[in-house]
Amino acid sequence: MVKIQVIGTFHRFILNNQDKRKLVIYGGAGSGKSVAVAQWIVKRFYEGDNLRILCIRKTLPSLRITSYLLIKDVLNQLGIIYEENKSELTLKHRNNTIFFKSIDDPEKVKSFEANLIWVEEATELSKEDYLQLDLRTRRAGENQIILTFNPIDAFHWAITDLVQKPDPTVAVHHSTYKDNRFLPQAYIDTLESLIDQDYNYYRIYTLGEPGVLENTVYSQYKIEDISNWPDPCRAGTPSRLGIDFGFNDPTVIVSLKVHDNENYVKELLYKPKLTNSDLISFLHSTFRTNKWPYSLEIVCDSAEPNRIEELNRAGFNAVPANKDIKFGIDQVKSRKLHIDSESVNGIKEIRAYSYKKNKDGRVLDEPIDAFNHFCDSMRYAIATGATESKPNSSRLGKLIIR
Repeated sequence: MVKIQVIGTFHRFILNNQDKRKLVIYGGAGSGKSVAVAQWIVKRFYEGDNLRILCIRKTLPSLRITSYLLIKDVLNQLGIIYEENKSELTLKHRNNTIFFKSIDDPEKVKSFEANLIWVEEATELSKEDYLQLDLRTRRAGENQIILTFNPIDAFHWAITDLVQKPDPTVAVHHSTYKDNRFLPQAYIDTLESLIDQDYNYYRIYTLGEPGVLENTVYSQYKIEDISNWPDPCRAGTPSRLGIDFGFNDPTVIVSLKVHDNENYVKELLYKPKLTNSDLISFLHSTFRTNKWPYSLEIVCDSAEPNRIEELNRAGFNAVPANKDIKFGIDQVKSRKLHIDSESVNGIKEIRAYSYKKNKDGRVLDEPIDAFNHFCDSMRYAIATGATESKPNSSRLGKLIIR
């Protein structure tokens, strides 16, 4: 028998509502809802018979780095043997199959039938996307669709049509970080500190209650497929990289290209639990694969001088960032900003990145210091320095010796 630690509130909710066609699991950040659903899907995948399971997000890049990796992690933790088709994004165990598909084009799922569908970050989808998926949940046997999301917009269809409208076919579960006993204290502190920065943000991410994001920092930017960028921005060496260090929070690396006085930004890494050795290994691999020179400037969070020095000793050209937030935001706003459409975490961040509002409703000239890791690394790269620095011969010498 395969056993795994679960968050009780989610496990009981799902078990007790197997007669419901739709499970809506929403709430604050860090509550563990996505992990809980991934664990349930693995349970069905392992124990079921002739099941077809579909995992959905709006775009394929976001799907690859969230639901796909999460379910594989659970399978690997449990030692469950499965067949993986990486080109088709499918996992197979006996006669059960998990399919991973995006719905950026609804035609992709029109001829598909599934027993169980998981829609991660359901607020990314239009109501038409959701209705199309609802039609696909019709395969022989028991059928169910599970939706997980943070309630960013009180007027989104997922709130108005599913959470707030009574429906005997729908079961709704609300959760907060307090439901997740596995959450690190540092993350808990971040969530609880939001009450002193912006109450609307606190409602959404800490209390898990519907809100309306206001006073966003950036409004003028374009999200584009990188194939539509100018030739010099699609390949070659970046103008510089930006790094925001983290551990419980994600470590984020952003690539910046400056072309015709416009900024082109791409998310290279967005991952928690990385040590500096992990980061250095990732950078070496990325530099060698792309044939980037080690003179390429890497602008880093200056609050971590020891980590910057380790990068330099590993042969990189790491420099501390200018961390003046107002100056940096002004620099980002001073040029047209283009964001690669595959920068899924960055896009989510920048859409929500907002100025603080105090308790009397006055908007402050200071952004909320939470869920801003991509925004910070982008700001470091854009605001710190105008030219790449020259290589340090001693650093390169150490690299060549290895």
